[in-house]
Amino acid sequence: MKYIDKLKDGMHVSDVYLCRQKTIALTKTGKEYGNILLQDKTGQIESKIWDLHNPGIRDFDAMDYVYVEGNVTVFNNANQLNIQRIQRAPEGSFDQRDYFPVSSKNIDDMYKELSNLIASVKDLYLKQLLMNFFIDDKAFARRFKSHSAAKSVHHGFIGGLLEHTLSVAKLCDMAAKQYPFVNRDLLVCGALLHDIGKTSELSAFPQNDYTDEGQLLGHIMIGARMAEERISKIEGFPSRLRNELIHMILSHHGELEFGSPKKPALIEAMILSLADNMDAKVETMYEALSSKAPQNESGFIGFNKLIDSNLRRTDGAQY
Repeated sequence: MKYIDKLKDGMHVSDVYLCRQKTIALTKTGKEYGNILLQDKTGQIESKIWDLHNPGIRDFDAMDYVYVEGNVTVFNNANQLNIQRIQRAPEGSFDQRDYFPVSSKNIDDMYKELSNLIASVKDLYLKQLLMNFFIDDKAFARRFKSHSAAKSVHHGFIGGLLEHTLSVAKLCDMAAKQYPFVNRDLLVCGALLHDIGKTSELSAFPQNDYTDEGQLLGHIMIGARMAEERISKIEGFPSRLRNELIHMILSHHGELEFGSPKKPALIEAMILSLADNMDAKVETMYEALSSKAPQNESGFIGFNKLIDSNLRRTDGAQY
C-alpha cells in the first residue's frame, strides 16, 4: 500500500483509502467538482474529482473505503490527488489497521492473556459471567478486540479497549498479591468488566464516535446494565455478589465529578478506580511524550491540559 505520508509529486496512485469527507463544490466558472478528503493511518490528503461525469467515478459516500486511481500534484505547497477513478472498495480488499492507529501490542496475544486471567478466577459465578462475555460470545469478543477505549484522550486506537482493560486487570491482580486480604476474584472480574460499556458508548471504526446511547447514558451506566442483564441469566448468582460487582462498575471513575454515580465503598472498588486512573494517565503522558512535539533545551514539550502540567521527557526513557 502507498501510504499518504510517502506520496510525492508526480506519483500515480491506485490503492484503497478511507473517504473521510465528500462535498460537491463549484469552480469559478460554475462547474461542479468533487472535493474529497482521503485518509490512512499516516495522514490525510485533499483530493479532487474534476470530471464528475467520468465513467470511472462510481457511487460512494463519506466514511466509505474507496478504491482510487489518480495522480499526485502539489498545490499551495501541499500534496493533492487528482482522481480519475473511484469506487467503493469491496469487503476483504482492505485492512482497517492501515487506516487508523492500532495498538503496538499483538491483539491476539493480549486476548490470550485476558483469557488466562479469566481461567484463574476461582469463583464459579464470576468465572461463568466472564466466560459468557469474553469466550462464549464470539461477536462481543470480536467487537471488544478491535474497539478503542476513547474517541481521544487515551487508548483511542484499534485494540485500545483491550490493551487498557488488560493493563488495569494486571495492575489489580498485582494489588491482590500485595494486599492478600482483598477479594481477588471480585477485583479481577470488576477490572475485566469495568469498561465493557464502551463497546456501545462508542461506534466501531471508521467512525469511532459517540453513539446516541453513549451520549445519553455513558459507558458506566451502559456497562452496569450489560452486566446485570447477563447476571440475571445465571441461575443462583448471589445477590450480594451481584451488588458488589455492579458497584465496582458504577464507581470505577472514583469521584462523582468524574462521572461515577457512586464513590467506591468497597476496598476492591477503590483499588479498581486507582488502577484505572493510573493506566489512563500513564498512557496519556506516554502518547504526549512519544509524539513529535518539539522540546526546549531542557526537554520540556509544553503544558498538557489533560495532565495539567508542563511535561518533560526523561533522559534514558524510551518513548
